[in-house]
Amino acid sequence: MAKIALITGINGQDGKYLSELLIKKGYIVHGIRRGSPQADIKNEKEIYVHYSDLTDYAELFKIIQEVKPDEIYNLAAQSNVKVSFEKPEYTTLTNALVPLKILEIIQTLGLERKTRFFQASTGELFGNSQEVPQRESTPFYPKSPYAVSKLYAHWICVNYREAYNIFACNGILFNHESPIRPENFVTRKITKATVRIKKGLQDKLYLGNLNAKRDWGFAGDYVKAMWLMLQQDKPDDYIIATGEAHSVRELVEFAFREVNIEIKWEGKGLNEVGKDASNGRTLVEIDPAFYRPVEANLLVGDPSKARDILGWKPSISFEELVRMMTKNDMNLV
Repeated sequence: MAKIALITGINGQDGKYLSELLIKKGYIVHGIRRGSPQADIKNEKEIYVHYSDLTDYAELFKIIQEVKPDEIYNLAAQSNVKVSFEKPEYTTLTNALVPLKILEIIQTLGLERKTRFFQASTGELFGNSQEVPQRESTPFYPKSPYAVSKLYAHWICVNYREAYNIFACNGILFNHESPIRPENFVTRKITKATVRIKKGLQDKLYLGNLNAKRDWGFAGDYVKAMWLMLQQDKPDDYIIATGEAHSVRELVEFAFREVNIEIKWEGKGLNEVGKDASNGRTLVEIDPAFYRPVEANLLVGDPSKARDILGWKPSISFEELVRMMTKNDMNLV
């Protein structure tokens, strides 16, 4: 008999990749998203889509009660760090209270033995951590409203696992990107701008902290880890990362290289610019508006536990990821 999966945030980057994976594995897939029934979802004919605001407890209760899923993947979130400083209350309502509601519904409906729960946690939990790379045992030190909201979700997941014996797992996911990453995230902003500049549709790319380093992986790899966590004998928490850190500066250089432009950096601090090495034209400038109020330290995860227990490892390198995203934006433009 086919397993039933329920994915919140089905229309997001991870939701799209995860739904494709589960459908290939023979699952019956249900998804929750906001919006109207006319909104487009890839594989929509193969997915039972529920249109609902996840902050509506009664509606969420009704969906889980009717579907009685074997697995729930909570991928819905306000996941933009910069936006979380602008909308901290909305970020908290979505990121902290929705997983609590789902766990409470599982417990209230008596689905502890049937339904396994995955919570999309984040490497941003480590924020200002002094330990590099970060492991599952590394103390958390969140540096944004987004990270703080996710910290509550992480610990409430652990609490319900221990208090009610719910099979609940946190996937501490470091940055993961893809060609379908929304354009308000720096990776996609860079690859799209690179292509537009090459095509003469845009003059410059404006960025914040070029030296910020992150552990960037491919979303298609990361959803495989989510699934693997819920197939284990015991629930646990795992860091999902590549183990490598790259700067925003490197990302810019790689993306421009894909369109045959070599970037040469000149100046320092806010006056630093990236120029086309072939003609001296300024293509990249710093805009202080894109700096975060508080910047997280070097975030790079140690995926050893996931490798040893889940048998998981990333298949796409950072350079391959940037190439994939840039080529996709080139096709779109």
